[in-house]
Amino acid sequence: MSDFLVYLITGLGTGCGIALIGSGLVLIHRVTRVVNFAQGTFAVVGALTAISLLDTGLPHGLSEVLGVAVAAVVGLLVGVIAIGRRGTSPQAALMVTLGLGILAYAVEVMLWGDQGRSSEGLSGAVTVFGARIQTHYLLIIGVTAAVFAALAGLFGRTDAGKALSACSSNPYAARVVGISVTRMGLIAFAIGGALGGLAGVLLAPMNSMAFDSDVALIINGFAAAVVGSMHHIGRTLAGALFLGVAEAMVAGYGSATYQTVVALGLVLALMIGQAARTHSVVAEAG
Repeated sequence: MSDFLVYLITGLGTGCGIALIGSGLVLIHRVTRVVNFAQGTFAVVGALTAISLLDTGLPHGLSEVLGVAVAAVVGLLVGVIAIGRRGTSPQAALMVTLGLGILAYAVEVMLWGDQGRSSEGLSGAVTVFGARIQTHYLLIIGVTAAVFAALAGLFGRTDAGKALSACSSNPYAARVVGISVTRMGLIAFAIGGALGGLAGVLLAPMNSMAFDSDVALIINGFAAAVVGSMHHIGRTLAGALFLGVAEAMVAGYGSATYQTVVALGLVLALMIGQAARTHSVVAEAG
């Protein structure tokens, strides 16, 4: 029982990090229709920036906030290059983000080297039904819950959120009423950068971060985003938590070598099931 609880909480913490990356993908795609393959890069940049600042003597909290801010700026720059030119198609912008992600490898190696680095997380542990749970995983879960509550408030209660949703639903109508679709897209990229950077600084104490750590992050984040149909942030969260818990259970009760393969296989099965149900509903409606 204690092992199960440890794997469960560990998986939920990891899933929360995946959810932050996946939600950034969904947010950017909702507003711009662009699949941002540089999303994992934001996590790496945020994490390595925070680690570097900690090494200079800056305190925890401030270092992580600055790391997230740098990732947001990088997200904005990626957005300017990818969609800043009016008339750029989503397919072309997708290729731009992929190229920028590859270019980021060279920059990251130049700045931080090619070896993985990690930081100290929130120290201590709590005992739950006999299971020792690292406090940092509870921090990840709490911060992620607050972020998703803030996203719900942003889209449901603010004018900026409604403008972002309008660009997603009907870009032409948004332009007619005076909303700058390009500006909203750049805001989406900046928020996506911040979400990726936050995932990076939260996961860095648990997983060493290197220039190529974005590969696993974007694969997991994209899988969660696809569960959410690249549109629903809540479903993306659910998919990410399922993925994180599945990986933790496979690693705990089986072998860590197969955790990603098995977990992604389960997500694929879930997506096939969703597609089958959707096809059935459409057929009945027809």
